[in-house]
Amino acid sequence: MAELTGRRFIWLTALALAGSIAFWAFGTVFSFLPFLVSLLISLEGRAFQFGLSGLFLSLLVLAAMAWSGGSYAAMWTEFLAVSLCTAFVVKKRSADLVAAPQCRFSSRSRRSSGWDETSSDIDVHRKTVDALHERERELLELVNVVPSNLWRLSRNGEPNFFNTRMADYLGVSVEEIDRPGLSRLDAMIETAIHPEDRCSFRTDIVQSLESGKGFSSRYRLRRFDGAYHWMSSRAEALRGRDGEILQWYGLCHDIDDQVNAEQALQRSEWHLQQLIEALPVHVCSWTPEGEISYVSKRYLDELGLTTASFAEMSAAAMTLVHPDDVPHVRAKAAEAIRNGEAFLNRYRRCGSDGVYRWTDGRFEPLRNADGNITEWYGLAIDVDDEMRVQQALRESEQSLQQLVETLPALIYCAAPDGKPIYRSKKLREFLGFGLEDKDGQGQSRLEGTLDSIIHPDDLALVREKYGHSLATGEPYVLKHRLRRHDGLYRWVETRTSAMRDTLGTIIQWNGVCLDIDDWVRAQEELGEAQRNLARASEATSLAELTASIAHEVGQPLAALVSSSDACQQWLSANPPNIERAQKALERVVRSAGTATEVVTRIRALFKHNNDARRKEPFSSVLAEAKELMGEEAVRRDVRVEVDSERDLPLILIDRVQIQQVLVNLVRNAFDALETLPSDRTLRIKVSRVEDMIQIEVIDNGPGIQDPDRIFEPFFTTKGQGMGMGLAICRSIVEAHGGRLWVEKSEPRGATFAFKLPIDDL
Repeated sequence: MAELTGRRFIWLTALALAGSIAFWAFGTVFSFLPFLVSLLISLEGRAFQFGLSGLFLSLLVLAAMAWSGGSYAAMWTEFLAVSLCTAFVVKKRSADLVAAPQCRFSSRSRRSSGWDETSSDIDVHRKTVDALHERERELLELVNVVPSNLWRLSRNGEPNFFNTRMADYLGVSVEEIDRPGLSRLDAMIETAIHPEDRCSFRTDIVQSLESGKGFSSRYRLRRFDGAYHWMSSRAEALRGRDGEILQWYGLCHDIDDQVNAEQALQRSEWHLQQLIEALPVHVCSWTPEGEISYVSKRYLDELGLTTASFAEMSAAAMTLVHPDDVPHVRAKAAEAIRNGEAFLNRYRRCGSDGVYRWTDGRFEPLRNADGNITEWYGLAIDVDDEMRVQQALRESEQSLQQLVETLPALIYCAAPDGKPIYRSKKLREFLGFGLEDKDGQGQSRLEGTLDSIIHPDDLALVREKYGHSLATGEPYVLKHRLRRHDGLYRWVETRTSAMRDTLGTIIQWNGVCLDIDDWVRAQEELGEAQRNLARASEATSLAELTASIAHEVGQPLAALVSSSDACQQWLSANPPNIERAQKALERVVRSAGTATEVVTRIRALFKHNNDARRKEPFSSVLAEAKELMGEEAVRRDVRVEVDSERDLPLILIDRVQIQQVLVNLVRNAFDALETLPSDRTLRIKVSRVEDMIQIEVIDNGPGIQDPDRIFEPFFTTKGQGMGMGLAICRSIVEAHGGRLWVEKSEPRGATFAFKLPIDDL
């Protein structure tokens, strides 16, 4: 038993030492494996059973936690599973070692009793060898079932062992990584380590091989399918009694999920940081004890600080608040912190440009499950533009309200079904009652309102038109009588249109009533005045006709008198000039005929009769007019010049009427030239202008003073004139489809011109 106790002590000491080395080398949960195994070996009987039971129950609890998604629980589950397996194996081998001396003791007893000594020694040797082989197999199984990649290097760093898990991960055994011209370590680095991590990995492991210090590194290791996983590797040197390094033992644990989670967390944190810094807001947080946990860079820059405590930051922030807002902000902030409530306030803050801008300041507490405040989060947002927009909207709304109330119109609004929902002040004053005054009378608000304000004679039509608009969405326009508050009905024009949303749905009816009572009464008075004017116009037309006849007949009669006087003079001469007298008598006859035709043409003009029109060359009209006015031109000492284009086309005219127009214009020119002492010149120009014949009568007299009124009836610049000649001339020309006008001549005088259309048929 003393021998057994000594061996157990050596075994336990070795396991404890191995555990210490493993924990120091790897720093993982599996470093506790030797301690746990040595503890179980030291237990005997019932104590050992209790230890195994506790270990098994712990395994079940951690397995349940691992099933729910805990990564650390999964790792501890693996550890306990390996510990149970190892404990059973080691305990069994301990029992075999205890049994071996008993066998030898039995052999000695049998030898003393006559057993064959040689046979007993061989049997003992065979069992010892088998036990050693079994222990080696079990230890190898233990190494292969450990949930990590285990490897071993020679003293100079050449890989010479991979456990099964390591070989399965790489897809090759340690012997299969050899490459021509490379050491096994270099081949391992070139084929299995990520290109970006090779340099640092080589540097770390070479440094460990040269210094003998432990190796530790994080790198990406290539899996058999080409995927790289992050690994955390540690290795320690195994030394001999003289301290010389014999071998290197290492472990690499797959931490890819952990690294990916860390990287994702770092990316998320970076994006969140960038987002906070990019947003035009000021963000900060602090603990209930007043320690700043975070301040955005934008906020620090505005405060002019690099780092600050809560008190310093609060003091700096308050210096930027508008003096008028400081007491209110300070009081509300203190109350919120004291009561643990959210703080919300708008105040003016001074910017870097020295201008105060409206700011929306907020902070509120974060509480744990127990309701205790764990942290405060604060936010400050510039809302100056929003405040200005709101102020502008309020001013616009107020201005619009004032505009609606001051417009000289009665304005109202109605719901989509026609129910009145708004009336302007002027409409309320006009009607004498409010929106809700007609409710509760057994009718809807719309029906009650219409019955109260619409004239009974117009009510049916208003209901019909308004109902049609409500049903179809068409605008409503109607003139009707509206009852005023004093009971008097006044004529109004009501216009209503639908206001629609983006989908075309009617959301409101907007209407206006215009008081047109004075206009209606004025229209009635105007109608009466128009009827009186029509009667007066008939009398005036008769007078104009009489004046026109007198004026137009006066021209040929004047010519007749002039020719008669000339005839008398030629006959009274000594001796009498019979030839001249004969010509004068011929002019008398023609003038008498002309007078008769003038009367006929005037009647045709006022009756719009075109029967007397013929296709005529204008040269014949011009020749007759010149002959008629020739004697008078000589008597008035006026030089008449005629400039007419050749081969002018025919025109469809009443020859007598057009001749009268030309003679009237020439006689008016003679009258204007009487004021000149000498150089009295009259030029008649006839030309073709596009599809018209243009006739111009040009004088060098004093000109026209009122060219805009010269063609009005009864307007004259002559002392003895009637003011009808030019008016009749314009009527004749326009009746022929032409146009008559007057222009100023240069350097003096006036030009009367008219155009007549060419007959191309």
